[in-house]
Amino acid sequence: MTIKAKNANEQLVLDFFATLSSGDLEALRAFFHDKSVWQPKVKDIAGAGEHVGMAIIDLFLAPVRGMFEAGDPKVHVTNLFSDGGTVGVESYSTGKTLDGKVYENDYAWVFHVSNGKIDRLHEYMDSHYTAKLFGMD
Repeated sequence: MTIKAKNANEQLVLDFFATLSSGDLEALRAFFHDKSVWQPKVKDIAGAGEHVGMAIIDLFLAPVRGMFEAGDPKVHVTNLFSDGGTVGVESYSTGKTLDGKVYENDYAWVFHVSNGKIDRLHEYMDSHYTAKLFGMD
């Protein structure tokens, strides 16, 4: 199923996921500003906490994506909806870890967008699955 944006904020989020799925971390910088916040809503696993500005790329995404084969994981959007600057997404991600394990996880996302940039995003996933897969439990 192909999800289509109904407005500019939804398109920004779809473009963000396409870029994230490409593995091009440098291109992701264009989606954030110095005060943007990415907060995975997880505890006690790699990536937990709030990540601000370009640390989102350098200190969070680079190490997390470094646990996967190049270009993985891929994000597949299954539901997209919005109200003004708030965009909600349901998705699942697939890929392979560096040691060849298959990764398949479900996600929910809440984006707060303004002026063509992501101000804040909250990421929800099955953190128990992730911790178990990567030996963090």
